[in-house]
Amino acid sequence: MKKRYLLLGAASIALMLTSGCDKPTDPGKSAAKVTQEAAAEDKKSTALALTSDMDKVSYAVGMDIGNSLKTLGADINREALFAAINGQLDNAPLLIKAEEAMAAKQAFFKKRADDANKKRLAAGKENIVAGEKFRAEYAKGDGVKTTDTGLMYEVLTEGTGAKPSATDKVTVNYKGTLMDGTEFDSSYKRGQPATFPLNGVIKGWTEGVQLMSVGSKYKFVIPPELAYGANGPGKLIGPNATLVFEVELLSIADK
Repeated sequence: MKKRYLLLGAASIALMLTSGCDKPTDPGKSAAKVTQEAAAEDKKSTALALTSDMDKVSYAVGMDIGNSLKTLGADINREALFAAINGQLDNAPLLIKAEEAMAAKQAFFKKRADDANKKRLAAGKENIVAGEKFRAEYAKGDGVKTTDTGLMYEVLTEGTGAKPSATDKVTVNYKGTLMDGTEFDSSYKRGQPATFPLNGVIKGWTEGVQLMSVGSKYKFVIPPELAYGANGPGKLIGPNATLVFEVELLSIADK
């Protein structure tokens, strides 16, 4: 089989998946021929010798392509993938036209987005119910207070310093967890306190830290409407998540 160097790169693959491609017509090789060649290459892959710089570059680009394709979260048809890549590199006639390729990609990504949105909506509803139950139980604890907005807090250590206003810049140490105790952020683990304007964070922090004096350490239970709401920012913090923070107010700028 003729040796090919797949100089495409991860960015090129992403472009191939989300945009149009060169105008194709009919296949230059039969599917059977492509399958036979791919099988032969698979058998030799474990003993593949990367002797030249271009060999290594080609293999490295293949690694990038593989990593990019894994992000699709789909079972890629490798036979079809290799046939298309080889066809493009050889300027051979391809199996589908550009319009059909574009339509297939658009349909795929639309279905992925629709499925993800459905899962997100379902998770959001579950988190609302679980959060309400969690906060109701937490409110029964000794020393737990709830503000008019629904913010819940508990004084772990009461300081004697000044209290910040909403426009002050504060320095804190903190740990953030989900209701089940899963930690998603911690300045303690980073070994570096966080400094920020108090009106530049989530509402629960803006309100809660203003209750604290320098030297205090509070525990906050923050309902989703005072946290990130339906737009959970990451894999750990889902939509409508109730969050728990332990916050230690170290200082207030200029105070």
